[in-house]
Parts: sequence; C-alpha cells; structure tokens
Amino acid sequence: MASFVISHHSAIFSAQKGSGVKCPFNPSIRLYKSRTNALCKTLAVMAPAQPTRAPSTTGSVKHGMTMTEKILAKASDSATLEPGENIWVNVDVLMTHDVCGPGTFGIFKREFGQNAKVWDREKVVIIPEHYIFTKDERANRNVDILREFCMEQNIKYFYDIKDLSNFRANPDYKGVCHIALAQEGHCRPGEVLLGTDSHTCNAGAFGQFATGIGNTDAGFVLGTGKALLKVPPTLRFVLDGEMPPYLLAKDLILHIIGEITVSGATYKSMEFVGSTVDSLNMEERMTLCNMVIEAGGKNGVVPPDETTFKYLEDKTTVKYEPLYSDANARFIADYKFDVSSLEPVVAKPHSPDNRALARECRDVKIDRVYIGSCTGGKTEDFMAAARVFLSSGKKVKVPTFLVPATQKVWMDLYSLPVPGSGGKTCSQIFEEAGCDTPASPNCGACLGGPRDTYARMNEPMVCVSTTNRNFPGRMGHKEGQIYLASPYTAAASALTGFVTDPREFLA
Repeated sequence: MASFVISHHSAIFSAQKGSGVKCPFNPSIRLYKSRTNALCKTLAVMAPAQPTRAPSTTGSVKHGMTMTEKILAKASDSATLEPGENIWVNVDVLMTHDVCGPGTFGIFKREFGQNAKVWDREKVVIIPEHYIFTKDERANRNVDILREFCMEQNIKYFYDIKDLSNFRANPDYKGVCHIALAQEGHCRPGEVLLGTDSHTCNAGAFGQFATGIGNTDAGFVLGTGKALLKVPPTLRFVLDGEMPPYLLAKDLILHIIGEITVSGATYKSMEFVGSTVDSLNMEERMTLCNMVIEAGGKNGVVPPDETTFKYLEDKTTVKYEPLYSDANARFIADYKFDVSSLEPVVAKPHSPDNRALARECRDVKIDRVYIGSCTGGKTEDFMAAARVFLSSGKKVKVPTFLVPATQKVWMDLYSLPVPGSGGKTCSQIFEEAGCDTPASPNCGACLGGPRDTYARMNEPMVCVSTTNRNFPGRMGHKEGQIYLASPYTAAASALTGFVTDPREFLA
C-alpha cells in the first residue's frame, strides 16, 4: 500500500541467562533469537567474561548515539549509553492529571510520609483535563484532590478549574494536558518529561524524551526527581517527498502503524526525519509523536530545528540544549517512505493498525463525526476541517462534534481567519456547515468517560474520529465502531454520511 524500504542494522547486545544455541564460530558464545512474522534475527549475545585490559592496549572506541540515547545520557550523567542499559535519570518535568493524580499522590505519601514535600515544586505540572464537565461526583472529587495537593505542596504549575459552568471564567484552566504542556512552554529540546498518561510521548515533537509512566513510578519521582528507565533502541522513519494537499500528519502515522503493527515498536524509540518532517509545523509533528504509543513505542522524537525554536520563543525562558543523533548512530531499522505517493487512510475497528485506504471504505455508512483530542483537536486540525467544509459549501449529513483541546485552541476557533475564506473564522464555517457548537476544551469522549460526557457514544454507533484509539468501548459503548482518520477525512465523511476520501472536496 505504501512506498517504503526497510533495512535492518546491528543486533542489540545484552547479557541473558538461558540455554540459547552455540555460536558456530565460537562454542563458548551462546546466541538468542527472536521470531517475528517476517524475520528471525539475532537479538542478543552472551559471551563469557573477558579479563580486563589496560586502556593503552584496548584503545579508545567511540560509539555514535541516537538522539534518545544522548538525552538519557545527559539526564543520567553518563558519557555513553547502550540500548538495554538500566539507568537512573534526573527528571526535568513530571506531569499528572485528574485520572492518575490522586493515586500518584497516595503512593507518594505512603512511601515518603504524610508530611513529605515534592522534590521540586516548579518541576511538577498538574492538569485537570479528562473528566471535567460532568456531574459525576467521583470525577469531580478527583479534581478536588488535585487542588488540595497543589495547595499543600505550593505547586507552581497547577492549571485549575473551579467554575464548571463556564470554562472561560477559569483563566488558569488549560484543557488537554499534552497540548497544554506545549503551549505553556513545558516541552523543551534535550529534556526528560514524564507523565502519567500514555500519550505523553506527544512532547517528543520538540526533541524531548517524553514517555508515560505509572502511578507508582510517578509517586517515586515526586519524592526524588529520579526515575529508573531502560534505554530503548531506536527505529528511524525517513519521510521524504512533497506532502500532497490532501494528506495530514495523521495519515502519515496511520500509514506507519499500519506497516509495523501495534507491536512493531514495542519499547523502542521512533525517530522521525526527512524532508517531509522538516516541512511540518509543530502541531503536525505533535500528531506524529502522539501516536507512537499506538505502535508500542517507548517514545518518539523529531530533531529540533528553526520551526521548534520559533514556536518556543514566546513560551519559555528556560535555557535548553538541543541534542541530535550522531552520524554514526546505530538504528535497529530504517523505514523509508515516499510521502508524495501516499493516499488518505483510516484505521478501521478495532485497532489502530487495521489500516485501509479511505476510498476503499466509501460504502461504510456512519452515524457521527468527532473532531478533537490531543491527537486531533489542535488549532491546525480544526483549520484543516474548516478548509474541507469551506471548499464543499455543503452542510454535514451526520452530527459533527467539535472538542478543542485547550482554551487557547477554543479562542483560535473564534478569532483566527481561515486562509482563503475571506476572513471567516473556523467557528463561522462550522456553523454554516451545521456542526455542533465547539464544546468546552477537555478530553471529551476520546476516553469514553462518565455517561454524561459530551459526545460520548452511549449507543452502538459508527463514528469517524480524529482521536487515537478505536478499541471496543473506547469512546463509550462497547459495540461502537470507530474509524480513526485525519481532520480532512473526518470533515469529508461528515459531509457525505459515509467514510470519504477528502480528495472529493479538496482540489
């Protein structure tokens, strides 16, 4: 389906116990193999211990490192690192939210004491975002627990919300954590950002090591500022070619996941390079990195450049150090894509790797469209959808729900003119197309949530969504069917009532 080339590089070496098989050229060495669907390659070698030799006879050998290895080496005060090493890293930013925060705080207090203080109140970022605009008492209580902890600990970056009836009455409230982290300047090249959410990898767009961790690990980080991590090997994705006007970064990452599957990058770093990546704005780069977890990835990274630095100019005064992969860095595989030859795609139910061309699903009748989430609810995502509606001049045929990721995105929908519209804003175009009024910024129905969550699927329905997961029950009803798509494809589908290739409306 896609035009790509894959090449495998050197094996990963690590000490393991077990029988293995004898190496044919040295019986004292044992080999260990791992099978996948398409290949069988040596993953590890265990050799008997060798006597130490003096440096004068050994000589100096310098191995190149990938960007991820360099960031982790810096954070662990290591000169060099190898994939598979377990290291203690100093954490630059720890983020948690209303779903995982209460559990994290409980573990922190249990292990460090009821009166313990966090290691650095200015490196902890706490963001209510998941289950906010609901009458569910337990969800509301979670936000109260965040507030109580932040007041007790004097946390500097707590983006609170108190008035649920009008989010605009809460100037500190931001919305979806992964986009808020970027907009508020917490995503910086060369740093380590950990969060109690699997899509924390979104921040890798800034050349930052960012990954999700569990409540137990987060509780430990709160008390010490350190985390134990295993250095992941790196897969490199080279995307070259001019981006067609009907494709978005969501199409690119769905293509990639379709090629390598949801387990293709398990505990690996995914580094995105190439002329196409260089041409992407920061929000599109976030989309790429956001969904590496759907391929099993530990983290995703994009080399920082002038686009990155320009974005950060008015967002942070913290000094940062961009890091880049060495020319002789070792990647375990290269995947090369000619982006100019790709077509719009969707991920059919019930897996992000169940890829199909959008035009192949033209007979799939849908009940609704959802545009939102950390993956597809950014300003550029809504601008893309608005361009499709504007180009068509038609009204939607199914309910179309719009959930801005953050308060800033919501404001952009009402203030920024859509290019080529004669000065119209997204909100005006959406209204003319018959879409729902943009909702209060939050995670919305992406994770299902309480039954009164806006746009939640409380009945078996078919939905085209710009979100990131389409497992059974993900957006509510366990019999719901979710087709993951780009904002272009989502908007085109809203106009026809069927899964639709956006080229039908985009010149």
